[in-house]
Amino acid sequence: MATPFLPRSRSRSVAILLAASVCMAAAPAFAKVLAKVDGLEITDDDVRIAMEDIGATLPQQLQGAQRDAYVLDYLIDMKLAAKKFTTDKMAAGPDIVRKTEYYKDKVLSETVLGGVAKAAVTDAEMKKVYDEAAKKQAPEQEIHARHILVPTENEAKDVLKRLKAGEDFAKVATEVSKDPGSEGGDLGWFTKDRMVPEFADAAFKLKKGEISEPVKSQFGWHIIRLEDTRTKEFPPFETVKEQIANYVAQKAQSELILDLRKSAKIERTDPPAPELPAASPAK
Repeated sequence: MATPFLPRSRSRSVAILLAASVCMAAAPAFAKVLAKVDGLEITDDDVRIAMEDIGATLPQQLQGAQRDAYVLDYLIDMKLAAKKFTTDKMAAGPDIVRKTEYYKDKVLSETVLGGVAKAAVTDAEMKKVYDEAAKKQAPEQEIHARHILVPTENEAKDVLKRLKAGEDFAKVATEVSKDPGSEGGDLGWFTKDRMVPEFADAAFKLKKGEISEPVKSQFGWHIIRLEDTRTKEFPPFETVKEQIANYVAQKAQSELILDLRKSAKIERTDPPAPELPAASPAK
């Protein structure tokens, strides 16, 4: 079953054609030929490139072999339409010429920037970035707390009486708390800056196992119990490795572009946009 061109991806097909023309060579010897259109080969490499281009626009229900077959049909249709353009000797208007130049530049640019990123992301460079970020991270206290949220001060006082009488905090929280996001009132671990000031000030003054007096915030009245405290540790390298890799790649690409801009003569007829903040590794 032939698949019609995807409307959102029609102009993108030019990029795939250009990728092939930029290489100026036939399919690699190890590429598997999946179809031929009037003698023109379509390989698994072509399907891979097309998948990178249009994969995000494909229906979610298409998976596995069905997804591959859909993309192969897309490439077959594209070959046929492109051949008709040549056979009918259709004139390439200004819009097509501009799109062709745009996608050619896009493919070449992505190739250059991709190569720079690949070369930059080494274990040594990532470890260097990680160690520098770890040194700048000052020790920070975290607490593990529970709370019970009620609308009025009188209700908060009633809750406090029940807790002082020996009732289980999590049980009372489940019964009366108006915070649906904390099961049994459990807020997990958090730093002081994660909470509203009134709540944070009261919570961080408590000792382990201690229960606060009623605390008013913009959300209502809280009764807080401190479960535990600890010093926040810098995340292990493996848990942030992907974020660091992205940062290193983007940094290398940005540096290349800045160097290229310095050595180029750029003339703008419109004012440049405000500068964006430099990329930084995630905390």
